[in-house]
Amino acid sequence: QVQLVESGGGLVQAGDSLRLSCAASGGRTFSSYGMGWFRQAPGKEREFVAAISRSGSTTYSADSLKGRFTVSRDNARDMVFLQMNSLKPEDTAVYYCAATVKSVATMVALYDYWGQGTQVTVSS
Repeated sequence: QVQLVESGGGLVQAGDSLRLSCAASGGRTFSSYGMGWFRQAPGKEREFVAAISRSGSTTYSADSLKGRFTVSRDNARDMVFLQMNSLKPEDTAVYYCAATVKSVATMVALYDYWGQGTQVTVSS
């Protein structure tokens, strides 16, 4: 079973950038997991942010976030990243890193392992 630990969240102002990191340990070889980022704002359902395939050759981002958020991974370091630019107050949420045994996925239900989340708060 893989363990996932997110870091890099915090309080920022609108227009700022943040880079979230997710470190994986245990389980199968990291490169055997598709990885994803999701977020959940208070009172809302968890929603897809971005996903990256096992090798990193394929990425997906939520349509509403394209051009601002970029997912990447470093299989040598067992890590996945989410670069967030031009942050807006509506980006405020807890951000979760997740792993799937599938090559890549965008649906919450297809992910097998989850981190505890990291809070991102964007002030106006």
